[in-house]
Amino acid sequence: MPEGDTVYRTAKHLNEVMAGTVLTRCDIRVPEFATVDLTGETVNEVVSVGKHLLTRVGDYSIHSHLKMEGSWHIYARGSRWRRPAFEARAILDNAEWSTVGFSLGVLEVLPLAQEADAVGHLGPDLLGPGWDADEAVRRVTADADRAIGLAILDQRNMAGLGNVYRAELCFVRGLLPTRPVRDVPDVPGLVALSRRVIWANKDRNERSLTGDLRRGRTSYVYGREGKPCLRCGTPILRGELGDPVRPGQGSQDRVVYWCPRCQT
Repeated sequence: MPEGDTVYRTAKHLNEVMAGTVLTRCDIRVPEFATVDLTGETVNEVVSVGKHLLTRVGDYSIHSHLKMEGSWHIYARGSRWRRPAFEARAILDNAEWSTVGFSLGVLEVLPLAQEADAVGHLGPDLLGPGWDADEAVRRVTADADRAIGLAILDQRNMAGLGNVYRAELCFVRGLLPTRPVRDVPDVPGLVALSRRVIWANKDRNERSLTGDLRRGRTSYVYGREGKPCLRCGTPILRGELGDPVRPGQGSQDRVVYWCPRCQT
């Protein structure tokens, strides 16, 4: 599942093969930007900001977000793709490598000066060089009545955590995801833990929240509905949690997992 650590690694690998090179092909396959052609421009860098990717080319930034199904692949020029061509939304090549963005949830091309339009709303990036723990705590605690499981998942509070991390962090701290922020005894400690665990996974191909990389042992509660808690043996529960539905919006509920004995 694409979370901040996955996007961080994606940006790192793309940057390794693209930064400082000249584009020999630029094929943007979304209607609004289909006429954009940055062929001949130099790729300055590829960076992640939370779950967002920014490929900076010349005076422009190609902004993408993987959502649930998206991915970027890197191929030696002429190699066969591992996903079907109709799923390709962006193709950026240099003399040696072809990078292909498949099923991207968001894809747009912006002037560099307008990058903030895409990512300026985000809170401190857990894997970014400008990480600010105090600001993250301030944002998480700004709404004391909100469920902690919603507050730490909100990218406007801190950028990078997804559903897997949300479930695991709440378990490790013994918190029901529905507990109000005002009743969480140590929000700074929870924010610090968020940083530590995502940082520990940023260079791993196999994410582990338990420290155990063995199959079926990488998470305490996420994806383990009905299975015994690794601590107490109680069956793990699954439900949904989301902010109240606002007019004109659909349900914001997302799946949550918890141990009814270890989390209160």
